[in-house]
Amino acid sequence: MPPHKASTIFPLLLHRVSSAAASPLAVLIGIAVSLVRPPPLLVKKKRMRDFRLLYFFCCLLCFCFPHHGPVKVQAFTGTFGINYGRIADNIPPPESVVTLLKAAKIKNVRIYDADHNVLNAFKGSGLDLVVAVSNDHLKDMSVNEDNALSWVKENVQPFLPDTRIREIVVGNEVLGGADQELPETLLGAIKSVYNALKRLQLADDIMVSTPHSQAVFVNSFPPSSCTFKEDVLVYMKPILDFFSNIGSPFYVNVYPFLAYNYDQEHIDIKYALFESNPGIYDAKTNLHYDNMFDAQIDAAYAALEAAGFDKMEVRVSETGWASSGDENELGATIDNARTYNYNLRKRLFKKKGTPLRPKIVVKAYLFALFNENQKPGASSEKHYGLFKADGSIAYDIGFTGLKPSCASPSLLSLKDVYTKDCRIT
Repeated sequence: MPPHKASTIFPLLLHRVSSAAASPLAVLIGIAVSLVRPPPLLVKKKRMRDFRLLYFFCCLLCFCFPHHGPVKVQAFTGTFGINYGRIADNIPPPESVVTLLKAAKIKNVRIYDADHNVLNAFKGSGLDLVVAVSNDHLKDMSVNEDNALSWVKENVQPFLPDTRIREIVVGNEVLGGADQELPETLLGAIKSVYNALKRLQLADDIMVSTPHSQAVFVNSFPPSSCTFKEDVLVYMKPILDFFSNIGSPFYVNVYPFLAYNYDQEHIDIKYALFESNPGIYDAKTNLHYDNMFDAQIDAAYAALEAAGFDKMEVRVSETGWASSGDENELGATIDNARTYNYNLRKRLFKKKGTPLRPKIVVKAYLFALFNENQKPGASSEKHYGLFKADGSIAYDIGFTGLKPSCASPSLLSLKDVYTKDCRIT
């Protein structure tokens, strides 16, 4: 760029640093201006050298002054993550789980609390971790910000930066549920956690979010018709306003398995499993869907757009397929679980968007790492794991970092086996 063009750039810089005249950095501005308007007798070579100095000062000033728009924390590496649930009495200790995750090359991990044993086990691992504020803390945090500050000081700050905590999930599936009082506390708790991070100067490094179930929507078929329930929107809109300001995405749990189980008569299982099928056509958007996963994500996008938030990103906080279940859960088989999770992983690794939002790459946390034998509810709730309690593979979905011997049911010590027989490749 010719040196004389520099004078057209500098006013833009001055706009960003309009208060600089009252600060010591005003000296830098004065120097930069003198470089933009050099004496007419300077030779061309010197002007080029001075322009390089101007470029240096511009970069320096940009770093010195904060950006006032929403800060997007990089809380997700790549496109694939996993939920590490621990409602079980027979799963490996956290230290062994870290070894397993590294062997399987799973970078993003979400837990449902802030257990200190887990946080300590993840120290120095290089894995990105999402921790959670449970629903029973929401009321106290919503009425008193100091409660959130104490929680962050106890469960997050002491473990940084060795444990790479990238996100705090506030509550879980609060809106659209049976509890009539809890929704009133969610926004206050979210704000309290975010303000606590700001007070501790952590808000630029740790994202704040909350996941939702499909129960927040009136309907999701066809995708373009999806809207939020009226009684949910009262609480949802202020949360979305706040997330828009701080740059957080909209998290939703996406379960084609549940949809298929609910309506097996009308849903083609191949459509739910990413297999070849006729798909569906959305006449309003003129878009075709060949899998339910994309359709459910675009339904969330349609609901956000109808609520006035068409720029917000949708991320999947949970998705998966049960490998076993009750007699009426006909879709819960190992073959279907393997097919869904293998095809899901393959789809995510393509790093592409959905038919409605093709430029926004889909990111998802798979549910779950282990079968959890103490989970309440239907039998399927206990059988979402990619791995069995002893750390062996429940079914193979193509983890290249694990050798076949890792599938052996005689796996007794993950630390020994994964570092010797199942070398990280």
